[in-house]
Amino acid sequence: MFYTPDNLKEFDYYKNLGDPGVFPFSRGIHPAMYQGKLWTMRQYAGFGSAKETNTRFKYLLSKGQTGLSIAFDLPTQLGYDSDHPKALGEIGRCGAVVDSLADFEELFQDIPLDKISVSMTINAPALIILAMYIALAEKQNISLNKLQGTIQNDILKEYLARGNYIFPIKVSLKLCIDLIEYASLNLPKWNPISISGYHIREAGANAVQELAFTLANGITYLEEALKRNLKPALFLKGFSFFFASGNNFFEEIAKFRAARFLWANILKEGFKINDPDLIKFKFHAQTSGSALTLQQPLNNIVRVTLQALAAVFGGAQSLHTNSYNEAISLPSEEAVKLALRTQQIIAYESKITETADPLGGSYYLESLTLEMIKKVKAYLKVIQEKGGVISAYEEKYFQTEIQESAYLIQKNIEDKKEIIVGVNEFKEEEEEIFKFQKISSDLEEKQKEKLNLIKSQRDNLKIKEVLKEIKENAKDSLNLMPLILKAVKVYATIGEICGALREVFGEYALREF
Repeated sequence: MFYTPDNLKEFDYYKNLGDPGVFPFSRGIHPAMYQGKLWTMRQYAGFGSAKETNTRFKYLLSKGQTGLSIAFDLPTQLGYDSDHPKALGEIGRCGAVVDSLADFEELFQDIPLDKISVSMTINAPALIILAMYIALAEKQNISLNKLQGTIQNDILKEYLARGNYIFPIKVSLKLCIDLIEYASLNLPKWNPISISGYHIREAGANAVQELAFTLANGITYLEEALKRNLKPALFLKGFSFFFASGNNFFEEIAKFRAARFLWANILKEGFKINDPDLIKFKFHAQTSGSALTLQQPLNNIVRVTLQALAAVFGGAQSLHTNSYNEAISLPSEEAVKLALRTQQIIAYESKITETADPLGGSYYLESLTLEMIKKVKAYLKVIQEKGGVISAYEEKYFQTEIQESAYLIQKNIEDKKEIIVGVNEFKEEEEEIFKFQKISSDLEEKQKEKLNLIKSQRDNLKIKEVLKEIKENAKDSLNLMPLILKAVKVYATIGEICGALREVFGEYALREF
């Protein structure tokens, strides 16, 4: 099969594309794109103690990384302290452990917060984590105007795909808007939400579903902010998005270009927002974790390179490249350095950054982009007809769609309709053994000792008072960010603050940890 102008009968250059930096931004949000500024090179990092993660941060920065991206362990993500029974066996395993401001002080030791952009992947306790970051900046005498970065704070996708929620969905959405409101007023260079399709895709969604469900979530956050009487000029610049970049090279590029087109048109037509600076679609991309294979892990280097190229051709504002041994364990220093070098080689040696949207105008790519736009619009229509994201979720619409897609993807692999090199074809009997990252065996006990020391040295009367205030304000539906900031400054822990909120709000559902 091949493509010709006949495949683009509905295509209008300026309606569908425009020039780079011009509505509808299909060709990129900046006129010069990477000629003016390269994407931010991030490597998602975090494991073990805050001190160990700090060491990894410094290593990455010494190798030329231009932004930090923090992974938190499961207890932190679910609002449990390290001494909680449900944290047993999970402390520091899939990210850095954070109980209190003391851990943040170690996490960023000797790293100037006014000189680095920081991305934090945290959702249910996002208010608490951002409060700790702010408290740390104030201790370093750094103006909040200088803090740059992003906090994920996308709770809706946790219900749709990932499962790391704490409170009932409508309460969680309210807390999300609390953070957006506070950051919009106090952190001018901060993105208070990163609306994530990545986790939806990793759960088994296809590229169309990833984009459609993410945009639907984005519309929901926008509507909720407007209900709070927040002005779009105040908060929309801080909206950012996060996508996977998978193996289907041209489909991924088309997805990113379609995303810009759709978001700009949704805001302009549906919300009557015309300011070009407010309707530009900013996104971070990460190469696909689910595409990494345990078998023949060196093959992952090639996969990641192709996925990273797709993100760059697609116009990402920042990029994370996975390490080749992440299907085995947390990435080793050698592997994470190679993943960073992959971005640097693309940026400085490939020369594809010398022109904006170099594949724009391709009969094939433009056809894929138009098809992506049509299919996403169809999904958005269904979600709207169901009454929006929350109603559709309660009907189990998203869960069913993702499950069916995941089943089809796996069946195609098992039936060899999709070839995965080293997995269902070109297999080898003996696999090489690679170095992998290990977590300290005594980490849990050391973290508990550290937590007990903090609790014994702080002013526990103040802790009791501020937790009581948080509960009272939660009952009155006030913005909780100022009180949470007050709490973390006196070393209240994540578990204590989330525990206070659990007393008021309850939990979404009982579940095994």
